[in-house]
Amino acid sequence: MLNPVIASPKVTRRILKTFGLHASRRLGQNFLIDAAVVRGIVDTAEIVPGDRVLEIGPGIGTLTQGLAEAGADVIAVEIDKKLPAVLAQTLAGYDNVRVVPGDILKTDIPALMGSAPFKVVANLPYYITTPILLALLEQRLPIRRIVTMVQREVAERMTAPPGGRDYGALSVAVQYHTEPLAAFLVSPRSFLPSPAVESAVMDCVVRETPAVRVPDEKLFFQVVRASFAQRRKTLSNALRSLGLSRDAVDRAMARAEIDPIRRGETLSLAEFARLTETIGDARTESE
Repeated sequence: MLNPVIASPKVTRRILKTFGLHASRRLGQNFLIDAAVVRGIVDTAEIVPGDRVLEIGPGIGTLTQGLAEAGADVIAVEIDKKLPAVLAQTLAGYDNVRVVPGDILKTDIPALMGSAPFKVVANLPYYITTPILLALLEQRLPIRRIVTMVQREVAERMTAPPGGRDYGALSVAVQYHTEPLAAFLVSPRSFLPSPAVESAVMDCVVRETPAVRVPDEKLFFQVVRASFAQRRKTLSNALRSLGLSRDAVDRAMARAEIDPIRRGETLSLAEFARLTETIGDARTESE
């Protein structure tokens, strides 16, 4: 261990005081102060020396330190302009860490990480978790695993089966691209300041091939988003936002053997795949 363990209340408070830092509510900052949680994240990600890791939002370097100590080569993207200078000191001596200032949603990740496989490990700001996850998954990056701290409610959505209120477009996207598992829960007491919600560490192993085969992935997610856009609508009504007539939608659903009065939250990934194929056929026929 090159430096004192950052994941402790005492060291974290000292760093915040030294640099005049305060948790930014705008950026959703909560500083992790539990070394056991850091170890749990590193273990969940199965970090071994030489692993290439993209970390999102390193903060003051709490999780970054754990990754570096495990031997990972870490590239950490930090949006808070004050923190790269802080990280240069809190992580001094770790030559396997590179801090990149910037917004991950505007970062050219292929240019940053190259074409070799890598893992993503992050304590994501809760207000922007879903956009970041979707951006990572939709870019078809050579990611092997995504291990991330999220709000417990988001974790439940990521793993939800069809039929319940937690199941939605995020569930479909995550389960289509990865095999998600809630690794462990994290108490609000593990953070400074303590958030008002429980957290969970999600372990998402990226699939070599998607969970279901679809003829048109772009259309597949258009169908998914339309199905969940107005959850109280039947699929027959919701899918008309794709630019098809009611008759065309009903014919497509009949071919997919899906009752038009069902709602999006009842469909499995396999049913969404079948529906995508018949919706594509209906679009072709209407041209």
